[in-house]
Amino acid sequence: MSEGRVLLVEDNARNLKLARDVLEYAGFLVVAVTTAEDALDVVHDASPDVVLMDLQLPGIDGHTALARLRSDPRTAGVPVVAVSALAMVADRERALAAGFDGYIEKPIDVRAFPGQVRSHVRGQADP
Repeated sequence: MSEGRVLLVEDNARNLKLARDVLEYAGFLVVAVTTAEDALDVVHDASPDVVLMDLQLPGIDGHTALARLRSDPRTAGVPVVAVSALAMVADRERALAAGFDGYIEKPIDVRAFPGQVRSHVRGQADP
């Protein structure tokens, strides 16, 4: 049984591989892309239960991608979690104020990461 379907948006190859490997080992189905543009192209076919979005991406950044996901009725309800190396409290607050459903700091804690993601999977998060 799958833990859920994750759309992982990460432009750093090492970070992408680590996150994907950890999530797949934990039982998640992962679709990984390296740009926000690619994420917007595949999100409908991928039908993710959660989107993990790097904030600093080439081209469209994570905040702009979030706005586009929220403006589309087909993806407006999909949880989108910011994943960022920006570790200041103000960075977290800014992301949450922008409408992200959560914030995970990089580098990820490989032990905690699956649980952090699981807590945001659509239909499994606490009300």
